[in-house]
Amino acid sequence: MIKLLKMRFIILLIISTVVLSACSTSRYNMRHDAAPLRKPTLLEQLDAKVIKVKKSIAASRTYTVRGKKYTPLLSESGYENEGIASWYGRKFHGHLTSNGETYDMFSMTAAHKTLPLPSFVEVTNLVNGKTAIVKINDRGPFHDNRLIDLSYAAAYKLGIYQSGTGRVKIKALVPNDKTSAMYIQVLAATNYSNVQLLANKLSKKYQLKNKINQVNGIYRLHLGPIKDPSQAKDVLNSLKQNSHKQAFLLYSQDKL
Repeated sequence: MIKLLKMRFIILLIISTVVLSACSTSRYNMRHDAAPLRKPTLLEQLDAKVIKVKKSIAASRTYTVRGKKYTPLLSESGYENEGIASWYGRKFHGHLTSNGETYDMFSMTAAHKTLPLPSFVEVTNLVNGKTAIVKINDRGPFHDNRLIDLSYAAAYKLGIYQSGTGRVKIKALVPNDKTSAMYIQVLAATNYSNVQLLANKLSKKYQLKNKINQVNGIYRLHLGPIKDPSQAKDVLNSLKQNSHKQAFLLYSQDKL
């Protein structure tokens, strides 16, 4: 009887070990990453707000992945780069990021090999001109030819989620960078398609980036950032002379 009980105990211990082992590696049960079963909402695609944040000390240490050593930057100020962006989704959703946050594929976040965690960057799709501001809260992508790994929501907003990768430019943002620039609100309307068409047209005409913010069903089209006051004034006057008499200047992105 005692031998039988011992045998049952050993069997249960083996089963428990296998189950725990499977749970601890569940993020890798998906051999390939995948997109979620729905599209991100417009609210989920709103740019991350650039705020002052406390940097992670643990994530600032030199680390090694696949035999390659990476040394994080001490500051993101002035950082700009161009390269290939990829994105990650369901395989990592709900797991911890490198700075201890929980990865949410519907949040505007991203992974970078060396930028301080957390930090903020503006990502521009060099093919279609679309932009997004994301919070860097994770490490990766660990491929030599890739610069940044975007959340699904960010990749969707930038228009690279279907192709899987896209060529982008990233620029680090700090709070002072955002408050020193000016923006122009061109209009506010309820038809997103019409606002998007106008945004693309005006961006091409004035060689400026655009943002469309949605609040309570109203889509506000902004051109900018513009750091030169003379340029901002010239663009505003031109807009007012071309059927956009309601256009006005915004002196801080906090008001967007």
